[in-house]
Amino acid sequence: MEWKNLNVLITGGTGSFGKKFVEIMLRDFHPKRLVVFSRDELKQHEMRMSGLDDPSLRYFIGDVRDRERLRRAMNGIDVVVHAAALKQVPACEYNPFEAIKTNIYGAQNVIDAAIDMAVKKVVAISSDKAVNPVNLYGAAKLCADKMFIQGNSYSGGVTRFSCVRYGNVIGSRGSVIPLFMEQKRKGKITITDDRMTRFWITLDRAVGMVISVFDYMEGGEIFVPKIKSMKILDLAEAIAPECKTEIMGIRPGEKLHEVLITEEDGRNTIQYNGLYVVMPTHSWWTTQNYKTAKKMPDGFAYASNNNEEWMSKEELKELIH
Repeated sequence: MEWKNLNVLITGGTGSFGKKFVEIMLRDFHPKRLVVFSRDELKQHEMRMSGLDDPSLRYFIGDVRDRERLRRAMNGIDVVVHAAALKQVPACEYNPFEAIKTNIYGAQNVIDAAIDMAVKKVVAISSDKAVNPVNLYGAAKLCADKMFIQGNSYSGGVTRFSCVRYGNVIGSRGSVIPLFMEQKRKGKITITDDRMTRFWITLDRAVGMVISVFDYMEGGEIFVPKIKSMKILDLAEAIAPECKTEIMGIRPGEKLHEVLITEEDGRNTIQYNGLYVVMPTHSWWTTQNYKTAKKMPDGFAYASNNNEEWMSKEELKELIH
């Protein structure tokens, strides 16, 4: 895509992903207009003061719960990245109505506004927790994924919707790494279950992947990167080798292992350009871009405990220091 000719909007633009997306867009792609849509004016101010200020940049206060505000923000927009969500699992459990308003109704508002304003392409950021969900956050993200995929049936081909799904982002707010680094000061690391495994991806790679899928998305796909797994005990040892570890027991709504592609979705999964692509069960248009793709074998599933690629303690140390 010729980004320099495009008007781009990102919802949740002041979060970890949003800030990195804006940074990379301004540095490498130079869009005609880049709209940061979020509800926190303080975070927008802090983002501007940090140096993310450019003539092409627009800071737009609004909430994805407000469809009319989204319509206003998307006026003249070509592509949208939807990253806004309530993401903290305990907060979503304690405030389920609020999580549903943002993560489900907010997703519907983004879809409706994008169709109404004739946006060309929309990519929504999904989560591993949307796969076989065991908590409200995951269930709400699963609903959002389904809505974005099926949103293609409402758009008549003018607006096309796809999702990107990946695992934990190294160093992002809410990930276990900042928690372990904080606990390191006290000399004790708490682990819920020593059998646990997790997928890990860097923020730069997550943003780069989202930008790249705009080039070949047709609408209806879920894009999943090939990323490395790590055992939680290895993670703790890489961050704080001198600390004691205490096993706390698995928490409600927590999984032993993460799944990015279930065996059911594996039936519709192809391998393309270094990614796994879960194709829609219903196709709204003739596929043009995946003629060289490789179909995954029967029984294929992608989980953090059956991954072929594992991150070493040395690799993690390099990434977090």
